[in-house]
Amino acid sequence: MSVRLTRLPNGLRIVSESRPQLQTVAVGVWVDIGARHETIELNGITHCIEHMLFKGTRRRTARDIAFEIEAVGGHMNAYTTRDQTTYYARVMKEDLGLALDLLSDIVLNSQCDDRELEREKEVIIQEIGQADDTPDDIIFDNLQALCYQEQSLGRSILGTPESVRALKQADLHGFLKKNYTAPNIVISAVGNLDHGGLVQQVMEKFADLPAGTGTETAPATYTGGRHQDQRDLEQIHVALAWPGASFHDDSYYALQVYSTILGGGMSSRLFQEVRENRGLAYSVYSFTSSHKETGILGIYAGTGPDMATGMMPVIRGEMEALARGPEDAEFGIALAQLKAGLMMALEATTSRMEQLGRQLLVFDRIIPVDEMLANVQAVTPADVQAVARRVLDENALSLAIVGGGDLDAVRF
Repeated sequence: MSVRLTRLPNGLRIVSESRPQLQTVAVGVWVDIGARHETIELNGITHCIEHMLFKGTRRRTARDIAFEIEAVGGHMNAYTTRDQTTYYARVMKEDLGLALDLLSDIVLNSQCDDRELEREKEVIIQEIGQADDTPDDIIFDNLQALCYQEQSLGRSILGTPESVRALKQADLHGFLKKNYTAPNIVISAVGNLDHGGLVQQVMEKFADLPAGTGTETAPATYTGGRHQDQRDLEQIHVALAWPGASFHDDSYYALQVYSTILGGGMSSRLFQEVRENRGLAYSVYSFTSSHKETGILGIYAGTGPDMATGMMPVIRGEMEALARGPEDAEFGIALAQLKAGLMMALEATTSRMEQLGRQLLVFDRIIPVDEMLANVQAVTPADVQAVARRVLDENALSLAIVGGGDLDAVRF
């Protein structure tokens, strides 16, 4: 495996990893624009654009796009996060040119037709409704809103029915022109390919990409708070969060180890104590979410209304115990899990393509695998203990609850 990076004069970055033993290629267009770059009036526009780019270009109809990629057995899709938007395809090695042609066509030549836009807005509004009807989905939007109140990073990726209905064709074209520029875009590919050939094809296919400038990201500030959503449900869904670590924070890897020990798998403290030993929840786990300048540590649990109040002290007790320092065995398990997870992700071309694209957008460099493994291995039990103490000492809890019963009684 060999990683190569080319920077074009207009700011476009092209990264690839050659794997000649494979018969396929995964390729993606990474745009450093996500929901956090929207104004409140345009909330949801990034996700709407992701949908609309598949609805027809000056050269292809929506049907043409679908049929051309599937005619060669390929797959093409996209997704939006709060930080980025990604359009990607996986094809046989001989069809890389077609994949790049399709990806460049939708990114550079989409019509955003008025009639298609009106139809797609209704589809997105249904998507918003579906998310709102799914408690273990909507609770994470509620938690994010608590962590970053009155900030774009706290708003829903999907937008609201009102903001989506208000979107106009001119809004989409203006947003694309301003933000879909060469400095904001990375082309990432992994598989059976030649880097020089990839660069040549990208230069041809993306020749019309505006040079422009990179988009500034307004820094976000963690706030915290409490939100209750009373619903007639069989379960209470609880999500908690504290300030975590940004991608650039010195404690980033220590936080990953801490979260893995606390609630990262079946051997974790929360799973063993909350679920296995006490039967207080079917699902319980911890997680981290990082951005360029901020991040959170979170815990999710789904439990019965009569068990929620008893579950919370158990969660706190495990966090307090971990603040006294991890045990040798669980510390070793966490390191092994993280290192194995990194290595396993390398084996999937799409995952590796995503990793390379994201690293360039976040760090503007490719982080060698050996460096990532060394960063995990460098974490000490004292580092984990310091993170554990910091989380409890900051007194900056965010608590989101969805469900029935006496939600006021659910306290951390």
